[in-house]
Amino acid sequence: MTKIIKSKAKICRTIGADLWGRQNKKIRKSRPGQHGVKSGAKKLTVYGVQLSAKQKFRGYYGDIPERQFYGIYKEATRKRGDTIENLVGLLESRLDAFIYRTNFVPTIFAARQFISHNHVKVNNRKVNIRSYVLKPGDVVEITDKAKQMKIVSEAISANERAIPEYIEMDIPNMSAKYLKVPMFEEIPYAVEMQPNLVIEFYSRS
Repeated sequence: MTKIIKSKAKICRTIGADLWGRQNKKIRKSRPGQHGVKSGAKKLTVYGVQLSAKQKFRGYYGDIPERQFYGIYKEATRKRGDTIENLVGLLESRLDAFIYRTNFVPTIFAARQFISHNHVKVNNRKVNIRSYVLKPGDVVEITDKAKQMKIVSEAISANERAIPEYIEMDIPNMSAKYLKVPMFEEIPYAVEMQPNLVIEFYSRS
């Protein structure tokens, strides 16, 4: 397996869930280690449950570095409104998450690499920053060169994920419009996510 595949497998084993719903048989739903979870293992503490929820979010969005993820949390707390909705809204507004949602690429990790290689334009300007935050009304498209790539044609044909209502697709032109910042209930997660536990985890400090 490639380094990325190994990393994805490790994330899923750590969390104990197939985060992206791809049903990869190479992913064992047990924790990392020689023997996985031992029989009679202790039940997770409240802290452990909160930590697991936080790690699940970090992993789902491409294994965001802890320092960067904490920064997103802090920004969510500074914004007006519900901190939970602010948090998931900021995560979904990231360019890498948006590209993943459009089905232009098969995985969130592919989306991050795709952006880094200058294959994406936002409002007709190339953007190679994966954490770039989109605003409602922004139009994202892939470059002419990228439109010819096999990974793109295969991902579009596979159509693995339903396009959420906050994204307006233009398949012929391989572009998409970010209509609005979504609410938590509108985001099509493949597994149960608990952003309230993420807030509780960071609120402890």
